[in-house]
Formats: sequence, structure tokens, C-alpha cells
Amino acid sequence: MTDHSDSQLDDEIPAEEQARADCYAILARLYYDAPDAGLLAAIAGAVAPEPGNDVFGKSWHDLAAAAAEVRPEAVRSEFDALFIGTGKAEVTPYMTFYLVPTGRERILVELRDELARLGLTRSASATEPEDHIAALFDVMRHLIVSGRENVALHEEKRFFNRYIRAGYRGLCDAVAASPTAAFYRRVAQFTGVFLDLESESFDLL
Repeated sequence: MTDHSDSQLDDEIPAEEQARADCYAILARLYYDAPDAGLLAAIAGAVAPEPGNDVFGKSWHDLAAAAAEVRPEAVRSEFDALFIGTGKAEVTPYMTFYLVPTGRERILVELRDELARLGLTRSASATEPEDHIAALFDVMRHLIVSGRENVALHEEKRFFNRYIRAGYRGLCDAVAASPTAAFYRRVAQFTGVFLDLESESFDLL
């Protein structure tokens, strides 16, 4: 994950933007590590975040229902098998894998330069490369809560289009296709629906 200091408090931004930031925060946490009992309970009891449409609301409802049913130890085993593995994970959470077939290091270098430009630094405790999907989601959350209206939206769009848009469907499909995925199949479903909405919104800018 990245270290940063948000320039404005979360409660100072419009409710719709806060809801977007919250979605990115939840997804960043779920892809960074397996949820504990507290997070599962919070997801299970949460009302579908705004903005909402029928598909979005259903995908959140399905995720909340899965969170209510799964045991923390079971989702821990699922997470480890999917994203860590013994020797090789079933699903890679590194987005450069889905962006290009070769030359991934070039994109990673570009991403590191981009993060430096944004004033974001790698956490001292971080062991994952910067293209981990959780880190990219955390950057999006940061851009939303720290930005300034239209300037922020265009910055978000540029970052999203460069490092997330072309790859997220590949990640979601890989999780959905895994025989190991149960709870994370719902996570991937919600991820895809939310990011589809983000893509559509950015296209209107």
C-alpha cells in the first residue's frame, strides 16, 4: 500500500464522491488481505453504497450475503490459495500482467514515476510491487478525497484509464473462473460492476 497525506478530510467532499472513495477503500482492503471477522460483519450489515443502480445494488447485496455466511478462517484459506499460493498463486493481483503480454517492467517504472509525481511513497512495510490492485485502488481513493472538483476528476480518469481500465476485467474473470473462489467470486463480481460504472462515468467527462 502507499503512504500519503490526504489534503482534505473525507467529510468535506460530496456524498457521491465519498461513496466512490468508500468503494475503492473496501476493495483495496479485500484485495490486500483476507477480511477478518470485523470486516466481514461490517460488509454484511452495510447498506448498498451510492451511487446505485439495479446491477450495482444486486452485486453489493450478493457480496453482503456472502460476507454474512463465510467464516473468517475459510475466507483466509481462499485468499491464500487464490492470491498467494504455494509456489504460484491461482490469480495474480498485479495489474501489469493484464495490461500487456510483455514489457511489464516498463509500465511499473512509469507507475512509480507517476506515484512520485502525486506525492505518494511506498509504505515502509509494503512488500508488494506498486501495481498490486489493492495499491491502485488506494491511489484512486486518495485522488477522490484529496482532489479539487473537475481537476481531480480528470486526474482520476487519467490514472484509472492508464493503470486499471484495460486490466480489471481480466482480473475479475480470472477470479470468477477459479474453482477455489467462493466469497471472492462475489468480490470480483462487485469489482467488475463498480469499475464498469466508473468507466462509463469517466467516458462522460
